[in-house]
Amino acid sequence: MSPTGNGRRVPALPRRVVQPLRKLSRASHPARMVVIGFALAVLVGTVLLMLPISAQHGTTNWVTALFTSTSAVCVTGLIVVDTAGHWSTFGELVILGLIQVGGLGIMTLASLLGMLVVRRLGLRMRRNAQTETKSLGLGDIRSVIAGVIALSLTIELLISCALTARFVYGYGQPLGHAAYFGVFHAVSAFNNAGFSLYPDSLQRYATDPLVCLPVLFAVIIGGLGFPVLFEIGRKLRGKRRRWTLHAKVTLNTYAALLLIGVCVFLGFEWNNPETLGSFETGGKLMAGVFHGVTPRTAGFTTVDVGEINSTTMLVNDVLMFIGGGSAGTSGGIKVTTFALLAFVILTEVRGEYQVHVLHRKLPTSVQRQALAVVLVAVGMVFTATLVLLMLTPFGLDAVLFESVSAFGTVGLSTGITDHLPQLGELVLTALMFTGRLGPITMASALALRERGRRYDLPEERPIVG
Repeated sequence: MSPTGNGRRVPALPRRVVQPLRKLSRASHPARMVVIGFALAVLVGTVLLMLPISAQHGTTNWVTALFTSTSAVCVTGLIVVDTAGHWSTFGELVILGLIQVGGLGIMTLASLLGMLVVRRLGLRMRRNAQTETKSLGLGDIRSVIAGVIALSLTIELLISCALTARFVYGYGQPLGHAAYFGVFHAVSAFNNAGFSLYPDSLQRYATDPLVCLPVLFAVIIGGLGFPVLFEIGRKLRGKRRRWTLHAKVTLNTYAALLLIGVCVFLGFEWNNPETLGSFETGGKLMAGVFHGVTPRTAGFTTVDVGEINSTTMLVNDVLMFIGGGSAGTSGGIKVTTFALLAFVILTEVRGEYQVHVLHRKLPTSVQRQALAVVLVAVGMVFTATLVLLMLTPFGLDAVLFESVSAFGTVGLSTGITDHLPQLGELVLTALMFTGRLGPITMASALALRERGRRYDLPEERPIVG
């Protein structure tokens, strides 16, 4: 019995009712809500893509629909059927919508809907949006959400106009056709999705800077992450005098990795007749720059990735695994995680006690989080690669490349994706989903509750190394 406000006692709820309510309460943790939101989006997309109206001929089996839906929501770009050849216009629009939803984030869209309907956000909704956008405070969630939506639509509109104009005036395409292709590829590029309506991705435009450069601009802007973009905007408007540590680490590391990617691709592929060797000098530079950027999880190609050298492929594995900026449209472990671990290693090599990054002390909790993200990511990629090696006759180079591309939500492929068995497709589907949400988000979503240890244990130092 439990007391009421007037002193009366009412029967307590039975355990079979209380337990589900407790589980529901636990499921409302922001990280779990993000996972649930993305899972629902994937489920809805799968159902829509299985409809007869979504395919040009007949219906699509559930594995193919699930794979495509996950690839779109997780803004990956890996495909098992040709996008333009298999899907109808309705199916392509479904994919485009899933890319946009996945790029902006389920919780961002849900929060926007709450703003429009009730004109205010509850604390729980703000926490959910904070988890998705990586905002540092609850008070500025509304401005963050509005900024994310406005920035995304503005960049996509600008890139759409640039591509549409090029398709119309450079290639003589009808305005309606050019606009449709321009919008699709602009949304796919900004969200780092890599979906293309051309069967050869963008290989037909490999030497055309008026197509490749707008796509690269969208990829880089989307891959930096919204917090960095907001800070750049405030800096340009004179509202911020000093860069935050996150922005400095992201911009410096991102730029360094872009330079490494371009130099490696140009250096190792310059004379490869199957990739850059068939182009003139200008075309080689354009394609080399393009493919130096695409490992930032872009997914578009202007040369046949299956024909690149093993050395180039290995470097691309590393770049795809690192990915782009936090709270952006790119995947991977994120450039900040990679940079912070580099500073941790440097500190150990120097024999110092505290980790300092650009004149700032790095909290121990951040170090543990970065290490956990990398180790969980390595474990997932290793497991997926091992399973695919057992299921398929393909070599380690191609299988590892495919696994890292799926985890990093990159979308680059050596051409083996559509030759995988259904179980192999399901393995990559799971890898894309966990790669988009992040190992830590997934782990915290599956945990029943947070536990804090109220006591400490005696210290003992094992031998390391």
